[in-house]
Amino acid sequence: MEPKPVLKVGFILARQFTLSAFANFADVLRLSADEGDRSRPIRCSWRVVSATMNPVVSSCGIPVQPDERLGDPEKFDYVVVVGGLIPAIEDLNPDYIAYLQRAAEANIPIVGVCTGAFILYKAGLMEGYRCCVSWFHHNDFLEQFEGLIPVSDQIFVVDRDRLTCSGGASSAHLAAYLVDRHIGQAAARKSLNIMIIEEAKTPENPQPGLPNEFVTSDRLVRKALHLIRQNVATPMTVDQLAKRLKISRRMLERHFGEALQMSPAEAGTSVRLNVARHLLSDTDQTVTHIAAATGFCDASHFSKVFRTREGHPPEIWRRKNRANKARNLMA
Repeated sequence: MEPKPVLKVGFILARQFTLSAFANFADVLRLSADEGDRSRPIRCSWRVVSATMNPVVSSCGIPVQPDERLGDPEKFDYVVVVGGLIPAIEDLNPDYIAYLQRAAEANIPIVGVCTGAFILYKAGLMEGYRCCVSWFHHNDFLEQFEGLIPVSDQIFVVDRDRLTCSGGASSAHLAAYLVDRHIGQAAARKSLNIMIIEEAKTPENPQPGLPNEFVTSDRLVRKALHLIRQNVATPMTVDQLAKRLKISRRMLERHFGEALQMSPAEAGTSVRLNVARHLLSDTDQTVTHIAAATGFCDASHFSKVFRTREGHPPEIWRRKNRANKARNLMA
């Protein structure tokens, strides 16, 4: 007789949810649940619960068929809400809100993936909790939830019985965190290795988004920074940035000077170098490829700018960074 799963997860998929975030989370559970790649739900089980049992269409157009209707949330160890496109979560079926509230009353930990954190806030379940939101949706969150400051410089946040992550690859790391907690480190590592993810990341690992020093309450500067980040491979000129924001170049420069004590051009370089550091640290991409991905004209120019800011050429910085990581793991 096979043992009962020690980690049982129920998924709620919002309309136009992000397929990759759901798949990454579910696949870590699948690969941890059995030996090899046999996928039997032995140590873990996972079910998609639904108010209607109609297929839920993801943001990329691929539908997912739910497994069962909403019932007793206490049958699960975690309830995971996977969000996606922001306009689509506005009209969430109220049955889901009631289900989540029942789960909270029963002290079932609730997970918000991608914009699932928005849904948890709308359900009144995040008061007093820290919350992780993708850097890409940071402004959207601020506009919808006045007075609440989301965490956008970590890949996931664990605050008691609320767990939130920024989506994408961070969903796999949050799922691995739960597997490590309930089943063991070996199962978590095995899942990530099969998924070609080199190592498990802790909540404190930064999102490859905006540098921490760019925290500001100036909404115009925040919008400009996110435009810069969204166009990191093909940088906008200051004039283009001002035109997109429908303001003058002089006004844009004044706002940046007052909010960040730097020019928009300097901020743009910092954002691009921040992404470059992430790629050097977490991937094996060549310096030439990283230079192109971060909007530098060639590897030589990128190396010169990087060395001026970091004190070392990119390849030497990469070796030193990885050596430091290895020493920290052994400590």
